[in-house]
Amino acid sequence: MSLSVAAQSKTWTYVDGDWHEGNVAVIGPRSHAMWLGTSVFDGGRWFENVSPDIDLHAARVNASAIALGLHPTMKADEIAGLAWDGFKKFDGQTAVYVRPMYWAEHGGYMGVPADPASSRFCLCLYEAPMMPPTGFSIGVSPFRRPSLETMPTNAKAGCLYPNNGRAILEAKMRGFDNALVLDMLGNVAETASSNVFMVKDGVVYTPVANGCFLSGITRKRVLGLLEDAGVKVVEKTLSVREFREADEIFSTGNHSKVVPVTRIEDRDLQPGPVAKKARELYWEWAHSA
Repeated sequence: MSLSVAAQSKTWTYVDGDWHEGNVAVIGPRSHAMWLGTSVFDGGRWFENVSPDIDLHAARVNASAIALGLHPTMKADEIAGLAWDGFKKFDGQTAVYVRPMYWAEHGGYMGVPADPASSRFCLCLYEAPMMPPTGFSIGVSPFRRPSLETMPTNAKAGCLYPNNGRAILEAKMRGFDNALVLDMLGNVAETASSNVFMVKDGVVYTPVANGCFLSGITRKRVLGLLEDAGVKVVEKTLSVREFREADEIFSTGNHSKVVPVTRIEDRDLQPGPVAKKARELYWEWAHSA
């Protein structure tokens, strides 16, 4: 067993009608997804015996498949049901990442587009601790988010993530944990792994969903929870300068839900009360839903 396989956390994968333990081999060198990147996925979570919005994550992977020219073979409620079945294989001591996926085995015209009839599905569950709410640092990335005219930004597609990866690598080389990524016009879009919010004078702002980044399920949930709690939330075009002058910055995403940003470029920030409130509201909702 290679070191990379031995080091993987506890994993269960559902594919072709059954559960298999570990990192199951599912594609080969002739698979269209291996060659031309036609894969989509989504991410849910199971922690503290709850799996918030798992139904929405299941529905979104099907929507992503359609956007990339694939054919969903599972209903959203079937995917969610499989996830709950799979959770029984874990002890619940460590948070579990929930990753439904579709990919194409074969291509269509001249092999380039996916052949929808060759779409395959798997659901991968694996232990992945959530980031503690102590915060992380961000540097402004030189790389930009593509627009729908240039990439399938209306899907949670695997082909989009090498760009996110190089943004993070560049930021890490400069001493940051993550990257603040801009759209093609130079406005703030997101971090390289999550949606982003800022607070100024008690008002919460987040980049308006303009099609270049995924307007996340957790983003929408937190936005609604804050508004219901009487906090003013504004979606608008935001500049790097506004973020650098913000009172607070925090991120939302499936991986760790709500986490504060504690440094942007050369400016240090403290985890603020709004980020703390947003996290508390999310946890309270998750355990009562």
